[in-house]
Amino acid sequence: MAKTAEPERRSAPVPSGEVGLLIARQVDPGHEEDFEKWAHGVLTAASAFPGHLGYGLFRPSRPGEPWCLVHRFRDAEAHARWDASPDRAAWFRRADGHHWEVDRRHLSGIEGWFVPPGRARATPPPRWKMLVTAVLGIYPISLFSGTVVQPHLMGLPLLLRTGLVALLFSGLMSYAVMPMLTWALKKWLHPS
Repeated sequence: MAKTAEPERRSAPVPSGEVGLLIARQVDPGHEEDFEKWAHGVLTAASAFPGHLGYGLFRPSRPGEPWCLVHRFRDAEAHARWDASPDRAAWFRRADGHHWEVDRRHLSGIEGWFVPPGRARATPPPRWKMLVTAVLGIYPISLFSGTVVQPHLMGLPLLLRTGLVALLFSGLMSYAVMPMLTWALKKWLHPS
């Protein structure tokens, strides 16, 4: 019997155009180390492509569950360039047949913050819950930025000052605040 992935699901696009790709791959028992080497090779190769913004590899929480690979691209065109590249094709020719794709999602909205690692099949929470969670994350960063950071940047040109604040905001939201909030609120966001 052929091993095939489910049909791809997509979220609604956002104005930034950024695309996240969440891929779940099932790995035959005993082949985890080979798969991890292969996955790191694919992810590293993709990261060299223009418009690639980052990646991640998440081990399953329990043996036998799928592994998750995550790519972020600046836009759909950057993703399409990687997807059609000879480099990607070469890595997939090197695959040993002991792992296969079981799910794939394009996330082009804030839904990417709300799909837990290791749960590629998880449905993002309702938009109102995502909104409440995002506000809980944005509020303290805005307060910190406005009272602590921006007063020290007032001597800088407006474009540079705004760029630095945007970088701080994006970094804190993506790497600190949203991972912490989605973990703390996981039972509320994903009641099951």
